[in-house]
Amino acid sequence: MITPSLADRLAQARGPLFFPVTAFGPDGSLDLDIYRTHVRQGVEAGAAAVFACCGTGEFHALNPDEYGAAVAAAVSVTAGAVPVVAGAGYGTALAIQYARGAERSGADGLLVLPPYLVLADQAGLVRHYTALAAATPLDVLVYQRDNAVFTPDTVATLARTDGIVGLKDGLGDLDLLQRIISGVRRGGGDEDFLYLNGLPTAELTGPAYQGVGVTLYSSAVFAFAPDIALAFHRALADGDDGTVRGLLDGFYAPLVELRNQGRGYAVSLVKAGVRLAGLDVGGVRPPLSDPTPAHVTALAALVAHGRALLAGDATDPGPDPGPGSGQAGSPAGSGSGQAGPSAGPGTAPRPSLTAPAGEPV
Repeated sequence: MITPSLADRLAQARGPLFFPVTAFGPDGSLDLDIYRTHVRQGVEAGAAAVFACCGTGEFHALNPDEYGAAVAAAVSVTAGAVPVVAGAGYGTALAIQYARGAERSGADGLLVLPPYLVLADQAGLVRHYTALAAATPLDVLVYQRDNAVFTPDTVATLARTDGIVGLKDGLGDLDLLQRIISGVRRGGGDEDFLYLNGLPTAELTGPAYQGVGVTLYSSAVFAFAPDIALAFHRALADGDDGTVRGLLDGFYAPLVELRNQGRGYAVSLVKAGVRLAGLDVGGVRPPLSDPTPAHVTALAALVAHGRALLAGDATDPGPDPGPGSGQAGSPAGSGSGQAGPSAGPGTAPRPSLTAPAGEPV
């Protein structure tokens, strides 16, 4: 019996892509028992794949032994039910070492984060990813963001490379992405080459990405509120525009505004959400910092409001982002240009994202 490839399994995905946080104990050490529980809960909730030790999983903060142990734990929990993709990164030599560690731990594929620190030209990026693909039998997804931004010709070259099966886009330039997709088609790349929406809160741009044919996306919300994430995923797939707009305006846009209130909140706010959901995964490791208590309180109110929207118990368009919204590199209300219809009748109060007096949100 032929085992389906990672590309085949992801192409058939019927749920969000799950990026678990990495659990740490009170002393800061890796807590594999809590981590296994977190991964198991995600798989049981309906994750289409587990992306272990990637950006949300604090790949940057794990030593090689911890990395191998966490990837192996994810593999053991999933037991083949869904694919496990492990993060890899840094320079080429270290990325190959992590790739081989992921292979030993039983991963099904790799998500290769941008090279560490350097600004490479396109030829150098091609050398980096092709060397990595040649060094491991694991299928490779390349990650476009920050210092790894590709031209259409570069992606067409990568798509013709054995072992490279897809591109995760964390840049958000849809003009470039459409030209990449067209360039891969024209350049003779694999017609099954995958594209993933990998922005920090991918649901906010889900309809736009769907417009260029990209339906796979990573969901940070799935890590702490899988019911909301799954409801949005179903609504987007089914063309339920009312639910999509209601959750975008009332939950996801305010979540992005809250996330933009702190450096590193794309990771630490997710981890705080998992703790709010009842699983003590610990805090983030340096150099990241945990969210302020006011922001954690705001997150709890926002999750409650999202669930009220699903239950039809909220009529308000969503939480007030409070003072300071839109800072940290994102304009206020980004991605939420129109107010959607209310999710249904009800009386749930509108939660505020405003911090207590004297403490900025």
